[in-house]
Amino acid sequence: MKNEPSNHLSPKSLHVWRIYGAIQVAIAALLAAGGMVLTYFLKGEFWIYAVLAAVVLLLAYFVVYLFPKIRYSRWRYEVRDQEIEVQHGLFVMKRTLVPMVRVQHVDIEQGPILRLYNLASISISTAATDHSIPMLVTEEANELRQRISILARVIEDDL
Repeated sequence: MKNEPSNHLSPKSLHVWRIYGAIQVAIAALLAAGGMVLTYFLKGEFWIYAVLAAVVLLLAYFVVYLFPKIRYSRWRYEVRDQEIEVQHGLFVMKRTLVPMVRVQHVDIEQGPILRLYNLASISISTAATDHSIPMLVTEEANELRQRISILARVIEDDL
């Protein structure tokens, strides 16, 4: 794509997405273990164990390794005087332009895992939708929130 937004997410975001993936795989592994126990008591076939184990291993590869790597390489954003451009996508690339004049408020979100890595996400609300820029260094997120707030106010005052 031409003229991609210039800013990348923090490199720490790759680690956080992998942690999120590991949590998902752990839940899937618990469900698979439950399926294996149920199969054992119902005198099921051995191949069911192999299928469940293979599904968990494939899920681990995709969700912990591959998808975070692709997601990190494709996420871009840029805040300009008149608009905010966000580009992201795993399989399908999505580019969004949010006009500053439409911005109603900007929030910062930070859960326990993001706090551990000193990261935060910005949520930009318009009348119709919400857009987010995830996994920014906390100081950068605070500065970006202030900048967007000032730019949205300046645009609004000019009208």
